Amino acid sequence: MAIFDVARRLRACALAGAAVLVAATLPFAGAAVLVAATLPFAGQAAAQGAVRSVHGDWQIRCETPPGAQNEQCALMQSVTAEDRPNLGLVVIVLKTSDQKSRLMRVVAPLGVLIPSGLGLKIDNNDVGRAGFVRCLPNGCIAEVVMDDNLIGKLRNGQTSTFIIFQTPEEGIGFPMSLKGFGEGYDQLP
Repeated sequence: MAIFDVARRLRACALAGAAVLVAATLPFAGAAVLVAATLPFAGQAAAQGAVRSVHGDWQIRCETPPGAQNEQCALMQSVTAEDRPNLGLVVIVLKTSDQKSRLMRVVAPLGVLIPSGLGLKIDNNDVGRAGFVRCLPNGCIAEVVMDDNLIGKLRNGQTSTFIIFQTPEEGIGFPMSLKGFGEGYDQLP
């Protein structure tokens, strides 16, 4: 399944009211969040679309989905947990076709503890947590509507750490380099 197919399905679900996000409860700089992933899906997502450019540790990948008139591009990076190479996470940043919203999609492994949500730290500073809103057969899904504050933190930071939980006591961190994020974001069509 292409990354953009997932994006379209999620957008359709959100528009249909299937996924309701309450921004006030999500401290990601006042943004809403959607997260999902499994290592097999992460590998597929990372392999989808042609690499348009590389910016530090980030890639811009583009493809023209079936039936679409225009090519769609996303800024992406995938990582595995330091102590668990079988657990993968993919972060996908894209702009909506109307250029009015900027979205971050995170794909995390099945088996996450849904009530604990997804944590985010940038340079060891807690940015907040967001709840998972939907699970598919290959992972649970969340999406962040990014505001200027969050984009600024990502641009100026060195490392982000996304944190999932498999038990209430056991957080699993996924350190992700922010090297090239700002440059890649600026080049994102």
